[in-house]
Amino acid sequence: MDLEQRPSRLAAAWPWISTLARLGLAAVFLIAGGLKVTDLAASARAVNAYDLMSYDTAKVIGAVQPFLEIALGLLLLIGIATRLSAAIAAVLLVIFIAGIVSAWARGLQIDCGCFSKGGELTGGRTAQYGLDILRDVGFLALAGILLWKPKSKFSVDGLLMGDR
Repeated sequence: MDLEQRPSRLAAAWPWISTLARLGLAAVFLIAGGLKVTDLAASARAVNAYDLMSYDTAKVIGAVQPFLEIALGLLLLIGIATRLSAAIAAVLLVIFIAGIVSAWARGLQIDCGCFSKGGELTGGRTAQYGLDILRDVGFLALAGILLWKPKSKFSVDGLLMGDR
């Protein structure tokens, strides 16, 4: 293989890599928001379980978060404002990771509420904070790919920019 061919192959692969990152991150936010949107009270309790703010503030965040996650997931799914959507996703993921680290450091035994109703763990269950953080760092890596290389296949951005 010629050295000149290698960069062009990698350059041709990036839109496909970014497409997988975009669709994967879209699925994450659509699923997370979809699981919470049907029970906003449970979402508020999950936010409140972190014990970082007043219950009234947690109620507002718990009510808004599922809709934000769904909106972000839809933007990523259709591929519009991909870099901005990835930046918002990255900020949210850093906040989520910080919340999990805070709960872990303070010895709280809670379900993070990322893909569930969240809240305090019962029945002898213990939190899996390390796995939750690793999972979210993986999602953060997907957002990082899109921040670096937002051009992807099958996106509204591509249609608007004339990409084929």
